Amino acid sequence: MTRFSALVLALTATACFAQEKVEDKKAPTIQEIERGFYFEARGGFFGVVNPPASGNSRSYFASGQAVELDMGFDIGDRVSPSIFLLATANKMGSDYTGYSGGTASGDFGSMIPGVGVKVRLIGLDDSQNVKRTWIYVHAAGGVVFYSPAALLNRLDVLLSAGPGVEYFTKLRHFSIGVEAKFNFMVLTQTIGFSILPTVKYSF
Repeated sequence: MTRFSALVLALTATACFAQEKVEDKKAPTIQEIERGFYFEARGGFFGVVNPPASGNSRSYFASGQAVELDMGFDIGDRVSPSIFLLATANKMGSDYTGYSGGTASGDFGSMIPGVGVKVRLIGLDDSQNVKRTWIYVHAAGGVVFYSPAALLNRLDVLLSAGPGVEYFTKLRHFSIGVEAKFNFMVLTQTIGFSILPTVKYSF
């Protein structure tokens, strides 16, 4: 083998080795949708059909608002358990006395810590075959602390469930959506419903 041939062979081997190193150092593929630990915020309409009240208090539909913060974890694409804190406020007239026996009247609210789970049922592909839009159901339960205590000196238990739509944006960490839920306060037999837009950030 001539010196020239040996030099060409050595250069070729070096080039091949360098190419393999470059390929080994390629960056990992970035996920289109980030999943894992997350925070999710909700806020919107919270109506109560028959506010909690004793027999001598007038009870009628109470419109209101709610804000909620969830903290949870995505298990795969479809299941997301969480803990939450929900705060509500509802408007009532001066003729609403709740369980106070007439010593207090007017608006009421609540603070509700609890647990929930979101189950995604149907995923819809975008133009790049990425499932960004999901139809889901969300079920939750919690302990209701009414306020003011002078108006509603009761503890209650919330059970709620309903459908929602979630869209995972191209920002990877963010998703937005809206959900509608039926709410039932077990101990006072109070029913209501909510419509809450959502925004979620996943780490």
